[in-house]
Amino acid sequence: MTRIFSGIKPTGHLTLGNYLGAVRRWAEVDQYRADALFSIVDLHALTVEHDPARVRRLSRQAATLLLAAGLDPARCTVFVQSHVDEHTRLSYLLECTATDGELRRMIQYKEKSVRAKAAGQGVRTSLLTYPALMAADILAYRTDEVPVGDDQTQHVELTRDLAERFNLRYGPTFTVPRATRPPVAARVMDLQDPSSKMGKSHESGAGIVYLLDETDVVRRKVMRAVTDSGREVEYDPVGSPGVANLLEILAACEGGNPTELAGVYESYGSLKQATAEAVVELLRPVRARHAELAADPGHVDQVLKEGAERARGMARPVVDAAYEAIGLLPAG
Repeated sequence: MTRIFSGIKPTGHLTLGNYLGAVRRWAEVDQYRADALFSIVDLHALTVEHDPARVRRLSRQAATLLLAAGLDPARCTVFVQSHVDEHTRLSYLLECTATDGELRRMIQYKEKSVRAKAAGQGVRTSLLTYPALMAADILAYRTDEVPVGDDQTQHVELTRDLAERFNLRYGPTFTVPRATRPPVAARVMDLQDPSSKMGKSHESGAGIVYLLDETDVVRRKVMRAVTDSGREVEYDPVGSPGVANLLEILAACEGGNPTELAGVYESYGSLKQATAEAVVELLRPVRARHAELAADPGHVDQVLKEGAERARGMARPVVDAAYEAIGLLPAG
């Protein structure tokens, strides 16, 4: 069976973009068609300044939301990255396989290092090397497919390069994965700035719909979405990015086509109203199930414990083989 791996970083509250771009497909498609692993990649949250208590809180919230969205522990493996030591064991071997130039070319390193310097902060070494950890997340499980948004494709390409290089130098050890992307809404944009992704860690939440936003808050954010200077509702991502974003969100919620939906609405107001209601109805069952799960944290803890044990059992033989291949003496 095809094996897939994907992860959520607990750097902020999960958003509509996370759900439409990834999580819903994990729950509705991927866990049924593949041997699927989904991880809260908490170690990645440590590459920048962070509040330890907030990371813990968001990690638990993310795990709870993944279950609320429909991930079934009987069908897939849900776990926290730091609970499986093989990720960090393999990460160092991949740091020894990657080059300085490859890591410095990563877009997220360039962007986040600039922001850190502008804030008067030092740039952590882990910010440079974490693509090796991300590669370890994937390669430790002999992953075939990595469902990602457009902004993560570069990391999967690096992972492929590292796997091929390691296999060539030290013998066949890793499966070379490929990135897969959902057909629509792979990158939901900020409602107030349609040139930017709807991200968890954005400073202002005005253009971000969070999965746990109250119904009236969701409606207000969508109704206040930036549109464009024209009046005609048309799907034009370049000329009318605000309207295009709303059409893509509506299409993703209802399973339609953005271009066809554009012909249904005569005004921006009617499009916003329809999109707001579609988002509210999409998130209603997720919020309700989250409330149930949050009231029983022991159940979530047990799911994560069992998930980590299962993940460890898959990863350990692969990482042990990599240690042997690269020339390290086996432990007695």
